[in-house]
Amino acid sequence: MNANPQDNRHAERMQRKKDVVDGKIAVAQEERGVLVVNTGNGKGKSSAAFGVVARALGHGMRVGVVQFVKGRSDTGEEAFFRKQPGVAWHVGGEGFTWETQDKERDARAAQAAWEVARGHLGDPAVDLVVLDEMTYAFKYGWLELDAVIATLLSRPPMQHVIITGRAAPQALRDVADTVSDIGMEKHAFQAGVKAMPGLEW
Repeated sequence: MNANPQDNRHAERMQRKKDVVDGKIAVAQEERGVLVVNTGNGKGKSSAAFGVVARALGHGMRVGVVQFVKGRSDTGEEAFFRKQPGVAWHVGGEGFTWETQDKERDARAAQAAWEVARGHLGDPAVDLVVLDEMTYAFKYGWLELDAVIATLLSRPPMQHVIITGRAAPQALRDVADTVSDIGMEKHAFQAGVKAMPGLEW
């Protein structure tokens, strides 16, 4: 032990914390695919998912990305990840629904994107599937939630899935293994700052 009582107390606290963490690690021995939902009104849901894409590629994993709403094809993440071996990237959206103002076209686009996603979800060679902005497909009734959940639950056992988007329905949250509700304290756009390349897209 250190001679300083304050240092000793800190060391004792850290040892207790280490014992708790080590105990949880010892218990968590199951290995399987994980379903993650990134939701909430804050910025960073898709960015977090794409960070995991980079992590997966670093482990030599294969990744499928399906974007359900974003219709643009000039984003930095797409420009980068399309060049990477092991990534299948599909832009399935027609843009945000307030831009298209065509419910039937939006529904068709979402259903076509879901068909691509189902292909990934049925392929055990795909290690990670990102379903970007998918929650809007439930909000606007473009996809049937129960059918999607059934497909997610029947995917290959070691396959990971990340679903992003605001207002994730409770049934989806319930079947997910990890749910992050990302809040917003403030956003530069509210102060009149336009979306900047490299940060927002």
